Amino acid sequence: MKGADAFDMWWYWAEKPHESMLTIPAELHDAVMALSPDERRDRAKVNEAVRRYRNGEFRME
Repeated sequence: MKGADAFDMWWYWAEKPHESMLTIPAELHDAVMALSPDERRDRAKVNEAVRRYRNGEFRME
């Protein structure tokens, strides 16, 4: 996943085979899961959500 952004990391993880041991950081998971299912398919929204989470701007709604 070298060079992958948050969106790529999310989808690599989300679409991994069931037996895969691939993990993602909790901050990425939490930020993306706070988005609606449609927003999770938008690269800009996923990357922005993770950026905001990392900057302490994240708010659960």
